[in-house]
Amino acid sequence: MGEAGRGDQALKLIRELQPDLAILDVKMPGMDGLEVARQVGDERICGVLVLTAFSQREIIEQARDAGALAFLVKPYQKSDLIPAMEMAIARFRELQALSEQNDVLEEKLEARKIIDRAKGRLIDEFAMKEQEAFAFIQQTAMTERSRMRDVAEKILSGELKP
Repeated sequence: MGEAGRGDQALKLIRELQPDLAILDVKMPGMDGLEVARQVGDERICGVLVLTAFSQREIIEQARDAGALAFLVKPYQKSDLIPAMEMAIARFRELQALSEQNDVLEEKLEARKIIDRAKGRLIDEFAMKEQEAFAFIQQTAMTERSRMRDVAEKILSGELKP
């Protein structure tokens, strides 16, 4: 747990401590809370709960766009703080899980593209049928105990030929 009176100090502290949640005021000297929230969100450090004395729609939208996962208007009741904190932490964890799933899917898609290019090369240069090209990549990967993507990259670089 840490505390800072300035936005720039808060950002430094958040980066150092890697907390589950950062509670930020919109108006902070040095760097406003919305900019801190934006950077914390961009770096995927933790969930952000924004506090403000202003309830104007524009401020709420700016906080949301900056990556705040929960929002409380001051003065707030203590009974409102815990649920808002829990919501911000839970939403951050959900976003992290979705981001990780997205990264895995992007990696699989990229691997699929590389394998398809390698199959195309085997078909064009070695007159293989598509199933034969795929089987060659698959068998080589099993024999070498490596990923099909790695075998495909070797084919594309010319390092591996049937």
